[in-house]
Amino acid sequence: MKVTTKKAAIGGLALLSSAALLAGCASAPEEGGSGSGEAIDFLPCMVSDAGGFDDKSFNQLGFEGITKAADELGVEVKTVESKDETEYAPNLTSLVDQGCDLIVTVGFALSAATVESATANPDVEYVIIDDAADNDFDGKTDAENIKPILFDTAQAAFLAGYASADYTKTNVVGTYGGMNFPTVSIFMDGFAQGVDYYTQEKGKAVKVVGWDRAAQDGSFTGGFEANDTARQTAQALIDQNIDVLLPVGGPIYQSGAAAVRDSGRDIAMVGVDADLTQTDPSVADLILTSILKGIDVATYDSVLAAGKGDFDATPYVGTLENDGVGMAPFHDFESKVSPSLQGELDDLKAKIISGDVKVESYLAG
Repeated sequence: MKVTTKKAAIGGLALLSSAALLAGCASAPEEGGSGSGEAIDFLPCMVSDAGGFDDKSFNQLGFEGITKAADELGVEVKTVESKDETEYAPNLTSLVDQGCDLIVTVGFALSAATVESATANPDVEYVIIDDAADNDFDGKTDAENIKPILFDTAQAAFLAGYASADYTKTNVVGTYGGMNFPTVSIFMDGFAQGVDYYTQEKGKAVKVVGWDRAAQDGSFTGGFEANDTARQTAQALIDQNIDVLLPVGGPIYQSGAAAVRDSGRDIAMVGVDADLTQTDPSVADLILTSILKGIDVATYDSVLAAGKGDFDATPYVGTLENDGVGMAPFHDFESKVSPSLQGELDDLKAKIISGDVKVESYLAG
């Protein structure tokens, strides 16, 4: 099914200098939490989206980041999982009522509830992952006590698209997503750009199915659950003779993996957010590479800074240059890819960072 794209008017957020993105993130505290041996009065909290903290993707990475920061600060952490979107606002209210000093919300689906809660509770600090918290689309975060954590994943997806175009034997690669939101389609569009660039540079005609760059629309499941709809969506791409598949949207990759195995064909997959080879060994044999977001590191840095009294609402934008996004190793596929591919990817990464190769996205400066 097709879902209308959410308007992505980020404006000035995308133009922020990466040097100021995580200001106030000092070195880790000494044992005991505060560096002086005294416990600090700080309660960090986190609300998941419907994927849950065991999604082996961005919820899990956020959970790991806040847990690591809490451990270093020597404080407890409160986390609550949301079963569906109706629980976002009540879960936030519950955490405010429990005295949370910082609340991290995981995913763009929590944007409206986060803004509402932050506006009503200006003394509480908020961090939102994968959203600008700009629901009135004026280019500014809607509340001064919210820090957005964003990732220009088109840059890393560009590399994965290039690698996929080099790897494919059928000359057809595919992608599908959960819903057509900017933080989902940015992967798909960057991937397609990388394939197109490879075609231009190498003269090997590779087709992308599941995403139309001109229409900015493609194949979507309508949600982020690993279900039969996600499996059928993957199957529709498999039926078009793909041999590389990029699912974008938390657990929906599990349905894609099931469809790939049932096909009996030699089809590689590309993971998103986390290195799926490491987070889900059950699919390691299928994973060509993964498009990485440094959600764990950005969350850790933000929580640590807040715990030390240095909360900074300046949006963080992860890029190839600041290692906020990247591409995982080939792992099991290292012997299956071209020997020259990694060197080409290293050169391409340098060109993207320098600006010699332009990657389009709603976060591109």
